[in-house]
Amino acid sequence: MKPNFSLRLRVFNLNCWGIPYLSKHRCDRMKRLGDFLNMESFDLALLEEVWSEQDFQFLRQKLSFSYPDAHYFRSGIIGSGLCVFSKHPIQEIIQHVYTLNGYPYMIHHGDWFCGKAVGLLVFHLSGLVLNAYITHLHAEYSRQKDIYLAHRVAQAWELAQFIHHTSKKADVVLLCGDLNMHPKDLGCCLLKEWTGLHDAYLETQDFKGFEEGYTMVPENYYVSRQDLGPFPSGIRIDYVLYKAVSGFYISCKTLKSTTGHGPYNGTPLSDHEALMATLCVRHSPLQQNPSFIHGPAGRLPLISVLREAWTELGLGIAQARWWAAFAGNVIGVGLLLLVLLCVLAAEEGAREVAILLWTPNVGLVLGAGAVYLFHMQEAKGLCRVQTELQHVLGREREAQDLSSEAQLALLLGQMGDRAEDQ
Repeated sequence: MKPNFSLRLRVFNLNCWGIPYLSKHRCDRMKRLGDFLNMESFDLALLEEVWSEQDFQFLRQKLSFSYPDAHYFRSGIIGSGLCVFSKHPIQEIIQHVYTLNGYPYMIHHGDWFCGKAVGLLVFHLSGLVLNAYITHLHAEYSRQKDIYLAHRVAQAWELAQFIHHTSKKADVVLLCGDLNMHPKDLGCCLLKEWTGLHDAYLETQDFKGFEEGYTMVPENYYVSRQDLGPFPSGIRIDYVLYKAVSGFYISCKTLKSTTGHGPYNGTPLSDHEALMATLCVRHSPLQQNPSFIHGPAGRLPLISVLREAWTELGLGIAQARWWAAFAGNVIGVGLLLLVLLCVLAAEEGAREVAILLWTPNVGLVLGAGAVYLFHMQEAKGLCRVQTELQHVLGREREAQDLSSEAQLALLLGQMGDRAEDQ
């Protein structure tokens, strides 16, 4: 690779809101999305909420000339909804389905049935290794009473760990998707602090779009006030994040979003706004690890967010155990009722009543058993993530202490040298 190497990447990201039979004008929007992607010819187009595989096949056929390589990530009952269209050959594909993803009995939310996941695609571009990640985290249905917060924090940690462990051979890391988190939310801070990813909106000098980079806005025809909750001006939950390893430098030259309508002032392509980023990669002199440059003070934000995430997961574990204990008590009462019904069935006068109540009581026991097993699994999943966070938190504190001792020894040495000079 030449010393003056440089590479430009044009990236497109959109949550397509493609729920069959429920999303308005879905087929028309998919057609116009395909027309737009063909016209612009991005290097990568990363899409979320393409829930119908028929929509993916339609787009794949429509985009086959401009984007010869594509992949659809399958998971869960409905599917992950994630797909990628690429101008460049895809070398490797890996997928990780999140351990926790909502509750199966919350059918009206539907996240549990989707199998939310993160997908990784590896590209070799002029000798450079690019790891492109796409994801969609659990939705936030209530800002005031967010029953899924612990799950989303756990997903953010799994995503951060997945990126951390799969990007060690990559020169450039790119993450796009609908994180369903505001920029200062706990999960978002945890993800960026642990991976070192940079936010294209915060880094670019040339942004065109809504104020604060909002990606769901009231000006959009498909967005209701209820979707925005306590944020009537809009929310930013879709992201383009990136970083380069030592020896390379990456910057976001331009970032543009749609503004409540289609790219050419037509009907919106989705209820989310599309993000279009131009990234520039070039060689850079080898730099020292930032953690050594900034010393112990540089670790404080990471330690703070790890501690906060650990606490939030603890609350989630307590809640999961409470529901498991409640379900266990219901099972106990149900079993006692079954014994009582068996006794009543032996008596001539109460047999019909006992038989009538037998079926619903069995259903109650089985339902409570399913709830018990699910919440026990939830508690164990949250405990696993909390244990990982505890381990990392301990290591970071040790590193902070060692760095503080090294700086103190250096300071004492300098003071000793000055005393000898005098």
